[in-house]
Amino acid sequence: MFGLANPTKFMRFSSILLPYLMAITLSLLITGMYMVWNAPEDYLQGPLSRILYIHAPAAYLAQGIYVFMALANFTGFIWRHPLADMAAKNAAPIGAVFTALTLLTGMMWGKPAWGTWWVWDARLTSLLVLFIIYLGYIAIWQVIEDQVKAARIATILVAVGLVNIPIIKFSVDWWNTLHQPASLIKTGGSSIHSSMLIALLIMFAAYTFLFVCLLFISVRTEINRRRARAFEMRVLQQNIQQVNQSTDAALNHKDQ
Repeated sequence: MFGLANPTKFMRFSSILLPYLMAITLSLLITGMYMVWNAPEDYLQGPLSRILYIHAPAAYLAQGIYVFMALANFTGFIWRHPLADMAAKNAAPIGAVFTALTLLTGMMWGKPAWGTWWVWDARLTSLLVLFIIYLGYIAIWQVIEDQVKAARIATILVAVGLVNIPIIKFSVDWWNTLHQPASLIKTGGSSIHSSMLIALLIMFAAYTFLFVCLLFISVRTEINRRRARAFEMRVLQQNIQQVNQSTDAALNHKDQ
């Protein structure tokens, strides 16, 4: 894996793998949406339960991407992996979108289920904090021009924000909240019927592959952007050097 620290090797590897990843992602999304459409409705929530096929995988990615960012930043900090910080940086906007999707779909579900768009519930509040941390992380990379310094500060922020991940996960167990308790991963096995569970798991897989595809595309775009910037700087330096040489030659000729 560390062999991919070389941007050239990563570009070659990702160019081969990306078409297959995109094909798998598209297949999973089509299959998942078909199964969601044909899955039985929850006997209590009715059609409203279909929102959870979007909400639950988005919540899983919102937290999973943040953990990925932390691991990537730690890898960049400890082993000076050239692409690790870049991967964390480009994963952040994707994670922020999944977090926003989680909040939005949760509000859409909460209005008919709870009678309100928003409550300062432990699960909802901790997820909102995660979204704010995502925005702060993105802002660090945008504001600080020195990429090395930005990476160090971003690593500190992501480390502090890790405390929020178990709070999101276990908030429904630690406090009396409106949000329903865990139904997929819990002691004694899932409480979701297999006819609904299979569709949900396929959507989980589809979202995961979608994240990997978007991350590969984003990192490849940044590598190309940095290469283009480096090329422009080399050309600019060469032009300045040529101008200086021409000026020196003209001055020397004038002195003679």
